Amino acid sequence: MAELKLKNIVKKYGKIQVVHGVNLDIKDKEFIVLVGPSGCGKSTLLRMIAGLEEISGGTISIDGVVVNDVAPKDRGLAMVFQNYALYPHMNVFDNMSFGLKLNKTPKSEIKQRVEKVAIVLGLETFLLRKPHELSGGQRQRVAMGRAMVREPSIFLFDEPLSNLDAKLRIQMRAEIKLMHQRVDSTMVYVTHDQVEAMTLADRIVVLKDGYIEQVGTPLELFSHPVNTFVAGFIGTPPMNLVECKILKEAGHTFIQFEAGLKMPVPDKEGVDLAHDQEVVLGLRAEEIIPINTHTQLPEEWRFAGIVKVVEPLGNETHLHVDIMGVQLMSKSEGRQILKPNQDISLGLNLNEMHLFDAKTTKVIY
Repeated sequence: MAELKLKNIVKKYGKIQVVHGVNLDIKDKEFIVLVGPSGCGKSTLLRMIAGLEEISGGTISIDGVVVNDVAPKDRGLAMVFQNYALYPHMNVFDNMSFGLKLNKTPKSEIKQRVEKVAIVLGLETFLLRKPHELSGGQRQRVAMGRAMVREPSIFLFDEPLSNLDAKLRIQMRAEIKLMHQRVDSTMVYVTHDQVEAMTLADRIVVLKDGYIEQVGTPLELFSHPVNTFVAGFIGTPPMNLVECKILKEAGHTFIQFEAGLKMPVPDKEGVDLAHDQEVVLGLRAEEIIPINTHTQLPEEWRFAGIVKVVEPLGNETHLHVDIMGVQLMSKSEGRQILKPNQDISLGLNLNEMHLFDAKTTKVIY
């Protein structure tokens, strides 16, 4: 068992408060990802869990035991750092076994644990190499292996893939997810990369300015963001967010844009929108598609636009389009050939629209 509970966690540096009363319950064997922009407090929170940063207020408990005053080495945690933190003069075996030696683990057990983990991580042929003889991905695996041999109750990852190139990041993401399935331990992972968060997490914690904005599964955050920050942060490309007003006309509800474009708002039970209310439309690029013979959308959800910028990605193409002065990001099938300044007919799936209050930024529809 390795349940982790954060209750009213506060962090201050002098008079400056950087973490504001964070509450979070992490279940046993759960993979939690803390995500947010630089300066949001995610790494500070992780270091407080590890015991490397002093807590200014609140409690951290592991399996019901408060560990605020427990030394890092006695918390049953293992941390994987961004910069690997390997000893350059030691070979892979010695780096991985260093913590076990400090704890006076018997030599036979050390050898057994290191060799077992090396096989899992594909490092069995590199045990006698020094860090400078390894690639970046291999060094990161050694850092992970050093954590794994300790058989901790909780793994902590502090942006472990940020120093790797794009191809290696994809490979290491898969390895970390596979590692979670194999070791069956609780994991807390910090990143600023929302793609890492979406692909790795059981649940994602979105942070901003030291506050938790939303906690949920990747699909919950993608489909039901609670405010414009989460809507714009989660998803690639980010959700289209455009200011507009509510228009009540002939018993129907519309959103009206400053440039004059008007779109119908589908009826939704329990939602009461006021005429002239200032809102922000949220609509993902995948819900804005070029119309073809297979498109099945009502006529009033179809709009004429102009392609401004084309971004071909192979499997799909991102389009920056202009619909009567409203700038939106759209997606099309990758092999569809489109050019800048080309006229285009677009279908908008307005059943998937989100409306956020313009003042509070919170979702209201």
